[in-house]
Amino acid sequence: MTEIFAPAKINLALHVIGRRNDGYHLLDTLVTFAPVGDRLTIKPSPDLSLKVTGPEADGLPTDLSNLALRAASLMADGQGAEIVLEKSLPTASGIGGGSADAAAALRGMLALAGENPATIADTLLREHGATVLSLGADVPMCVPSRPLRARGIGERLVPASLPQVQAVLVNPRLQVSTPDVYRAMERRDNAPLPARLPMLTGSAALIDFLGHTRNDLEPAACKVQPAIRDVLDEIAAQKGCGLSRMSGSGATCFGLFARDADAFAAAEALQQAHPDWWIRTGRLGDCSAMAQPRAAVPAQ
Repeated sequence: MTEIFAPAKINLALHVIGRRNDGYHLLDTLVTFAPVGDRLTIKPSPDLSLKVTGPEADGLPTDLSNLALRAASLMADGQGAEIVLEKSLPTASGIGGGSADAAAALRGMLALAGENPATIADTLLREHGATVLSLGADVPMCVPSRPLRARGIGERLVPASLPQVQAVLVNPRLQVSTPDVYRAMERRDNAPLPARLPMLTGSAALIDFLGHTRNDLEPAACKVQPAIRDVLDEIAAQKGCGLSRMSGSGATCFGLFARDADAFAAAEALQQAHPDWWIRTGRLGDCSAMAQPRAAVPAQ
């Protein structure tokens, strides 16, 4: 039996720089990962099946409309598997939950087939790139689970050397439709990120650099769901918050902090004020080691 962690994807910056004739938007995005996420366990079975558990499992399908099972089916090569998805990330929240689950399922199925866990991510992107991209533009980003810059529609990946930074992740339990957000955009030909990213030597330097970047979906998302602006303002008002921003198409927002203590205090204050919100803290950065498939310890 194999266990795979699916870390949340955070868009530190997301510039929408154009749109192709087929309707796909062209992006220039800086992505990192959080040590919070979903977890899959996979074991051999005559058939391919999915069970969803965990605090965020309500309403999630267990058929091929679930991206994790669809990903596993594409990599099964005739092999059955019993998959259990422990869902801890809110759905439709802009932090790549479904895409991270799909990427984890891909990694897990290759591990079940005997591939080396340490090289699975590279193998998937090098040998199965078209299959990975067919599952969605965010899935290739989630396969390596380490900081990167993604361009095109998400298929052009370049590793990014980014310092770790402490974050507070906040989802106000609001779902936002990604198509609605894109339709609400006023411009789709915005400026890209700098051609060369600067050398950043600490969390304060990263926060300062990100202050000169954008999430071009954020204004549109705030039109679709005005409460997102209130969430961003509440995060920004916390002591020590250097940047508050929405991730992806929302509604999850994040605050970045140079000091861990300030982040923990902010998370506690926000949770006390809004006990129904989903709030987590974590040091954003390279989660590739956490995301490698490993042998699961059977429950006693």
